[in-house]
Amino acid sequence: MYDEIGYSVDDPVATITLSRPDALNAWTNRMGAEVRHAVGRAEADPAVVGIVITGAGRAFCAGADMKLLTSITEGNGADAGAPDGGDAVSLAPAPLPPGTPEDLDGTYTWLMAGQKPVIAAINGPVAGMAVPIALCCDLRFMSSEAVLLTAFAQRGLIAEWGLSWLLPRLVGPAVALDLLMSSRKVDAAECLRLGLVNTVLPGAELLAAARQYIEDLAARCSPASIAIMKRQVYAQLHAGLGPAERESQRLMVESFGRPDFTEGVQSFLQKRPPKFARLPLN
Repeated sequence: MYDEIGYSVDDPVATITLSRPDALNAWTNRMGAEVRHAVGRAEADPAVVGIVITGAGRAFCAGADMKLLTSITEGNGADAGAPDGGDAVSLAPAPLPPGTPEDLDGTYTWLMAGQKPVIAAINGPVAGMAVPIALCCDLRFMSSEAVLLTAFAQRGLIAEWGLSWLLPRLVGPAVALDLLMSSRKVDAAECLRLGLVNTVLPGAELLAAARQYIEDLAARCSPASIAIMKRQVYAQLHAGLGPAERESQRLMVESFGRPDFTEGVQSFLQKRPPKFARLPLN
């Protein structure tokens, strides 16, 4: 089914591997269609509690494929949105959950709209348009050998795919402007210090750590609660404190009536692991 990614499920984790290692996993429209289709599969699979996106070989993703950029410079930009070969119909993306805010129905911001946590396991260099893609994931685990660079200023481009919104919210406007204007390489230690990533690990431990994180969620946490909190965090980035607090009150009352609340309390009182239903609920 897929030409440019790998996809596997090992309960409770779906792993999506960008798989163009000879091109440092440079992003193509075909790869983008395959990733979105694979995430939709994982969202619909009750064996999956969380999703890991990583790269094959020594890179996470080197940004846009140069053939695509060359095509645009030669005036073929109208063709740039079509998948690179393959059956586009068979890769139709799954619909976003009902009530998805319009802001999360973008080219890559759809990663923020799903119900399941998405971890970017950044195993190597992440550059150019791969930076906003990684920032649209919920969590980022980074190899100590990896580096990040925005690269846009070096190509005569701008902060693409919502990066001018995403980056300042993680690191502040001054740091965001430094990273965007200079296009300098940022090593893993600085990425951690700036708050761009959640943790830094030796490369050999990266995927195991991402998997363990999701296994811990599957063992201890309600998938329904995770889905609602993910929606709360992203939807309320635009809200004031008052509306956000009132919305959380409404959601809390709703949670009192769900089976997961009863199970969470009973498992605590009975000193046993909880048994929460997986998503999607039947």
